[in-house]
Amino acid sequence: MKEFFKVETIEGVLAHAQSFSAVGTETVTLADCLGRITAEDVYSDVDIPDFNRSTMDGFAVMASSTFGASEGSPAYLNVRGQIKMGGRPDFSIGPGEAARIATGGMLPEGADSVIMVEHTDTLDDTTIEAYRSVAPGQYVIEKGEDIRHNQPALVAGRQIRPQEAGLLAACGRTAVAVFRRPRVGIISTGDEVVPVDQVPVEGQIRDINTQTLSGQVLAAGGLPMVFGIVKDNRSDLLDKCRRALERTDMVMISGGSSVGARDFTVEVLDALPDTAILVHGISISPGKPTILARSGSKAFWGLPGHAVSAMVVFAVVVRPFLDRIGGLSRTLRQFPVQAVLNRNLASAQGRVDFVRVRLFEEGGVIMAEPILGKSGLINTMVKADGLIAIGMNTEGLEKGTVVRVMQL
Repeated sequence: MKEFFKVETIEGVLAHAQSFSAVGTETVTLADCLGRITAEDVYSDVDIPDFNRSTMDGFAVMASSTFGASEGSPAYLNVRGQIKMGGRPDFSIGPGEAARIATGGMLPEGADSVIMVEHTDTLDDTTIEAYRSVAPGQYVIEKGEDIRHNQPALVAGRQIRPQEAGLLAACGRTAVAVFRRPRVGIISTGDEVVPVDQVPVEGQIRDINTQTLSGQVLAAGGLPMVFGIVKDNRSDLLDKCRRALERTDMVMISGGSSVGARDFTVEVLDALPDTAILVHGISISPGKPTILARSGSKAFWGLPGHAVSAMVVFAVVVRPFLDRIGGLSRTLRQFPVQAVLNRNLASAQGRVDFVRVRLFEEGGVIMAEPILGKSGLINTMVKADGLIAIGMNTEGLEKGTVVRVMQL
């Protein structure tokens, strides 16, 4: 076991994520695939599109027939006919010829571009004048330009958004192999913690962490499994942890990770078979007394009891582990927002300080206002739009500093 409170850097903690394997896979229908992570490479059974198609309403032409055309010297084109939507043209286009075509229509043989209807005038049923030249390929999507037949359209490890679902449909897939949604066990500990539907007396607090952590797990694509509240009893906690490990892919305990005579998380982890503590203490504030252990092949977290600390630790270090075991190879979180700090902000050196901030706009500039408060105040997270990180070797940030805001 590592020395108690041998503090690790955030980077050191995240390095352990690569040693955990992804969960198993399952097949879901196209209708149920949103938000899931692909577990296979997906190939198209056809070229997409499988014909040269127009992107405009107008006339399919040979581009060379329009070269030099202008309002003062239009090109005169003979209209061969009209292309029906969903049909294959039964005629070809030669020099000086055109065919009426709608957006999405198939270009006839010989045509290599489309001139917009707005750039033409109809002289009679068979003749138009074009007063704008077009280049070869203009207003045309070529066969296979989107996806090539038997080329990978989607790779494994990709989150399926509406656009990926649309691509699956274009490839003719009615079902797709995805990674299971990781099951994450959540346990709250402490004699002072009571159920939400119970009115706390002096010295007690309702179970906030089960709700906040469950929400974070859901937002990250996992399935929270709540194992309830465990009082400060070693045997009860050991039993609950064993059951959680049997039924889930990752376990989180909130509370019991700090130094104290009645905190049993480390003792319980030591008593679990095939379990080793990897990290006990992270150079982060709030959230320093965080535990990471490996129990068999599963990650086991001991999170601080304070709600804000637990949420910050999840956002910064637990989420990447959940992404990893969930099969995600390309993290799709929101990119940080750049904002300007609206006041001086002090910080202690030797840790990465995550400060809650509120975003607002002033004079066309996005500003970040620190929301100060202790790690046990859940209302500070409600008021916050995101977090900014102050480096461990930085004493603070000055007003006017451009900061990167991790959105919550």
